[in-house]
Amino acid sequence: MAAKESIVVESIDSGIAEPGIEPGASTETMLVTTDSFDEYEQEMSGSIDDDRQMKESITSTISEIQEDVVQDDSTTSTTADPGESEKNLSLDDAEMDDVAHRLGQSNLDGDPLRCKAWLAQKKHIFILSQAGKPIYSRYSSEDKLVTVMGVMQALVSFVQAGSDMIRSVHAGDTNFVFVVKGPLILVAVSKTLESVSQLTLQLTYVYNQIISVLTQSQLNRVYDQRRNFDLRRLLSGSERLIDHLLNFMDREPAFFLGAIKCLPLLPSMRNSITQTIIQTCVKIKNLVFAILLANNQLVTLVRMNKFFLHPMDLHIIQNLVDSSESLKTAESWTPICLPKFDSNGYMHGHVSYLAEDCQACLLLLTVDRDVFFVLSEAKQKIVEKLRRTNCLEAINESMNKPTVTTADIGLPEMRHVLYKCKSTAQFWSPGLQSPYTTDDEIERLLGLYQCLHHRLHSPSRPLKLIFQQLDKETMLAWVASGFELYVTFEPLVTKPDAIEAVSKLLKWIKKEEERLFILNSPTF
Repeated sequence: MAAKESIVVESIDSGIAEPGIEPGASTETMLVTTDSFDEYEQEMSGSIDDDRQMKESITSTISEIQEDVVQDDSTTSTTADPGESEKNLSLDDAEMDDVAHRLGQSNLDGDPLRCKAWLAQKKHIFILSQAGKPIYSRYSSEDKLVTVMGVMQALVSFVQAGSDMIRSVHAGDTNFVFVVKGPLILVAVSKTLESVSQLTLQLTYVYNQIISVLTQSQLNRVYDQRRNFDLRRLLSGSERLIDHLLNFMDREPAFFLGAIKCLPLLPSMRNSITQTIIQTCVKIKNLVFAILLANNQLVTLVRMNKFFLHPMDLHIIQNLVDSSESLKTAESWTPICLPKFDSNGYMHGHVSYLAEDCQACLLLLTVDRDVFFVLSEAKQKIVEKLRRTNCLEAINESMNKPTVTTADIGLPEMRHVLYKCKSTAQFWSPGLQSPYTTDDEIERLLGLYQCLHHRLHSPSRPLKLIFQQLDKETMLAWVASGFELYVTFEPLVTKPDAIEAVSKLLKWIKKEEERLFILNSPTF
């Protein structure tokens, strides 16, 4: 049965009382709050040469911090054992088994172009070099797709020869989206409801995941020296990060919202955790960020004064933590490039979980490669203080507590919602409830949100408010001065009832904002 005709209603706006100060708003922010979706749109319109010149001309942020540290009178720190560092950076046995399985399985695969299961996949991702050298394929060994990637490279080169850049090709219900970044070509072949802009954003995330492993300068250097270089030699073992990132983006709205979700905590408890980190680390002058994550949600973030973290970089960090089971068993000393912070240099991260009885992950990011033991000692002191003040217990309680649903807050006609506060780049969503309890239904719901998001941010005709009645649900999307709101209702809800429910929702979020959002920007 076809969906009912959507109704775009600007007049609904007058019926909803927008709060004087939007829920979750703050004059302080720890994140870069530029709308990442619009930013990437502009970024992708530049040429390869413009992109490279931009990257090479920007003074390294990490170098700037290191110079400041040298000028300061800092205490001498213990040097980490190089052998120990190398040990922590190596793949563990489980990861080696996973890589071996992937390689072994790829040898058993036949021609993917003749495989119905492969052809039926809704979204493929391919990465190749400008010379046409295969680097990555999401669902098959890239070695078996040399011909396909050769065609992709030829399309890009043909359009470039005319001083233009190929962005997308549309064939029936399939979109072919191209992103050319530096020496790499990234391609998405999608039958999903995602727009070209949203697929472009996802490819940009994949590119930045590669940069987080290699850095922009190293990537450019290897291809400047050898155009036919096989990048898989440098990315070996990192394919799991790309695999996980793609699966992460398929189920997580944070990426297209360009925002971060916070772990709900009492403000007094969150402040106690933050102050503990600050008091313990304040004298470690080369520490740039301290980040505490739990269940892929932000507990707190403390930053060096003058420096901010982009949501995209925090998403890359979340992907690293969520995809690496080995981090749960031991402290790790991990080099990581944060592409939006400084694409040409590595931060050095002390990464560890707080305790066996509290599975929150603490990342201490520094520009000094020789302070592993200093940060390890700081982490132990932080855990001891958090345990004494019952903060570990509070984090566990929040992690294990069932997520509140719209029914729990007295809105039975509302099934689900995404609320983003623009000024802090943070968002909130309730727990999923029927009918969105299966993977297929969750994927369908996310697709509906993506469609609404695209229509609100359409380059040709952006909308402020959408009220859309479908067969299975009624959708509402609203862009206000300080927030974005996406709501899923029961299919038979009326417009007056929807307006009343949204007003109640905004009042509830405003009432709970100190628990749901981080409203300050703590610094060392």
